[in-house]
Amino acid sequence: MTRDIHAVVFDIGNVLIGWNPEQFYDGLIGQDRRKALFSQVDLDGMNARIDRGAPFHATVLGMIDDHPDWKREIMIWHDRWIDMITPVIAPSVQILRNLRAQSVPVYALSNFGDDTFTMAQEKYEFLHEFDRAFISGRLGVMKPEARIYQIVEDETGVAPENLFFIDDRADNIEAALSRGWAGHVFQSADGLKDTLAQLGLPN
Repeated sequence: MTRDIHAVVFDIGNVLIGWNPEQFYDGLIGQDRRKALFSQVDLDGMNARIDRGAPFHATVLGMIDDHPDWKREIMIWHDRWIDMITPVIAPSVQILRNLRAQSVPVYALSNFGDDTFTMAQEKYEFLHEFDRAFISGRLGVMKPEARIYQIVEDETGVAPENLFFIDDRADNIEAALSRGWAGHVFQSADGLKDTLAQLGLPN
């Protein structure tokens, strides 16, 4: 694999930090109750609105107004959100730091709420280590929409063919590839290290 990569772009959820709300709820209320909750309350849609820029607190509390019978369970999302974004994927964080140590620019490109990203930065210091973080809730546009990739290209000044993107979702990677970026669907840090090595990048 021969590419002249000038910058590496990381997704955050399930690349640098775990994100599995269903599993978290299973541990608190049991799988059957969680399945009923997620089937009756569109928590994924609520989270998408937050990721697009809706305020975290008001959006979650608004969902409680719409589904008062599920107040206790929805409040878990509000009160324990920071506990859902775990664990740190330590080998991936080390890869990020190895790249930066070799003066490779490293950016974040993540579907993440404005408020919740601030919360995550307070807990996870390494989220301050990007050269720049492109966060959907602050930009008002989300992956895999073309506009968010265009913003990265325009504001970093790096040409598409010189960008390498790491994301756990194939559709987000496909959108990047369609613009000429290189990309890697993240499944494990070892797999990522192999791809970086093929590109001649620190890993």
